[in-house]
Amino acid sequence: MTISNIVQTVNETLRTEMRRNGNVVLLGEDIGKDGGVFRATAGLLNEFGQERVIDTPIAEEGIIGMAIGMSMNGLEPVVEIQFLDFIYPGFNQIVSELAKLRYRSGGHFPAHVVIRAPSGGGIKGGLYHSQSTEAYFTHTPGLFVATPSTPRDTMGLMRTAMRGSDPVMFLEPKRIYRTVKEELPADEEFTIPFGKAKVLKEGTGVTLVSWGAIVHTCKAAVELASKENISVELIDMRTLMPFDLDTVLASVRKTGRVVIAHEATKISGFGGELSAQIAERAIDSLQAPIVRLGGIDAPFPYALEKTYLPSPERILRAIRKAAGY
Repeated sequence: MTISNIVQTVNETLRTEMRRNGNVVLLGEDIGKDGGVFRATAGLLNEFGQERVIDTPIAEEGIIGMAIGMSMNGLEPVVEIQFLDFIYPGFNQIVSELAKLRYRSGGHFPAHVVIRAPSGGGIKGGLYHSQSTEAYFTHTPGLFVATPSTPRDTMGLMRTAMRGSDPVMFLEPKRIYRTVKEELPADEEFTIPFGKAKVLKEGTGVTLVSWGAIVHTCKAAVELASKENISVELIDMRTLMPFDLDTVLASVRKTGRVVIAHEATKISGFGGELSAQIAERAIDSLQAPIVRLGGIDAPFPYALEKTYLPSPERILRAIRKAAGY
């Protein structure tokens, strides 16, 4: 077993999958000699060469378009977008071309492209380096969306993404790239299926659902709630498309109360979809209104990012609201 943080796990998973599969190629800005802005691809150019680790111009539309063409010709590209905030020049290529390629070609052309993007705030990046826009991609049929919160989940989900046949948005929580560490399985066949959430802590009073970096904020809130004798069941969604509604509903039917916490803005955040699904399928089990909280509905601030992001105390207040209704 190896102890690793998330960015080290990304690097090692890319390395082992490139050794395993000669069709895997990497594309992105500064990913070669510099190893990427977060050093997630450090050392890979030296091992695999310029034909498999490709430094690209600063042109997201071209990067993603080139990856689509590579996929159509048998390669399995993994794209790095330096920050999720920078993906918009390539947005049309993703939602209009990549997501629809297999469907419009009747399955004749593969769409095996993994798009890695550091997501979220908390690094003093300001409004152009801090956004959590996962909901844009869950709204696009044909795309998978993965949002790991730990090194182990990063390894298992990334292997599933790279060994699959569908396009995947792999959103990495950059705020905890280096702060969250754990032991990794040595088995190179270890994978985690998409669409399977994880119950991190069982409870009976309130269901708390989250994903990405905010999962760790939720853990702190759960500890605070336990001191007030509120039993909270914490669920990490891990993937948002497909998403594991069965695990969420089973928990809600047990607790009768639910809080959904995420880093993205509350309005039109993915928590709204989960809330609607719960209301449609388990309203008879609810003993309190569903409580949602997210980032403030404003551009992400530089000086006030701790105010913007959900804190353990904000989440605790939401738990109290649900538990005390």
